[in-house]
Amino acid sequence: MTKRDFITIRSFTPAEIQKLVEDAIRIKTNPAEYDEALKGKALAMIFEKPSLRTRVTFDVGIHQLGGFSIYLSPAEINLGKRESVADVARNLERMVQGIMARTFSHRVVEELAEHAHIPVINGLTDFNHPCQAMADYMTILEVKKRLAGIKLAYVGDGNNVAVSLIKGGARLGVHLALATPPGYEPDAEVVRWARAAGEESGCRIELTHDPVAAVTGADAIYTDVWTSMGQEAETAARLQIFRPYQVNEALFAHARPDAIFLHCLPAHRGEEVTDGVIESPRSVVFQQAENRLHAQKAIMLMLMGQK
Repeated sequence: MTKRDFITIRSFTPAEIQKLVEDAIRIKTNPAEYDEALKGKALAMIFEKPSLRTRVTFDVGIHQLGGFSIYLSPAEINLGKRESVADVARNLERMVQGIMARTFSHRVVEELAEHAHIPVINGLTDFNHPCQAMADYMTILEVKKRLAGIKLAYVGDGNNVAVSLIKGGARLGVHLALATPPGYEPDAEVVRWARAAGEESGCRIELTHDPVAAVTGADAIYTDVWTSMGQEAETAARLQIFRPYQVNEALFAHARPDAIFLHCLPAHRGEEVTDGVIESPRSVVFQQAENRLHAQKAIMLMLMGQK
């Protein structure tokens, strides 16, 4: 069977993405049924960026599936410097059954996938965060009982999280309304692709600079930090530019009465979101964080469970 990688949601059909989300819920509901599904299989975890959720959920997830993980720190790998990305891939493919990489450059994960004959999973890059989006849509499905036709409002930076939400929404028939400051819109090519792909699924993509317009009538509101890792030099400027895009109680009041709040975490409380929102009964951020575990187990099973 030809090996597959999980680098971007775009590489999978609507039916495959829908099945992954539903599989994740089944795994969460009946974990014991899968406790030997990847028995004896090893996952190499490459980290250029530090992480709480990615590290713990992949580590625990592969163990709960009967396999084990090997954590590889920046000092141990130093991708592309101490050893080429291609050589790292060709070494690891002979020792483990899967690779998860959390890197700065998206090209690094693509290169790992090109040279490794084992599955490669994108744990995060500066362009994409597909595992997060799978957990996000799993959470919305759990709470709202449907995905097609749901209105998801994203307020903030058109970053890697926004890009993966757009790709996932295009596959799942979600209506996405994204409010960003001028100049911080999501990748234009991704938006063009999603609008074309959405003709099949029923997805709609709306871009605006008005956060009220985005959240009005929304079933779910999502935000992320204004300054991501690697952008620290822009912090002061971003704090001013993004201030009108804070998700606070006044903004949230424009959403549907049963709207939920999502955040990929970590949150900078008092910046992109207020305590009044993230600590409210409408917030599902910790359910969402837990669901990284289950969504990633579904991804590992799909890729590493192949014979």
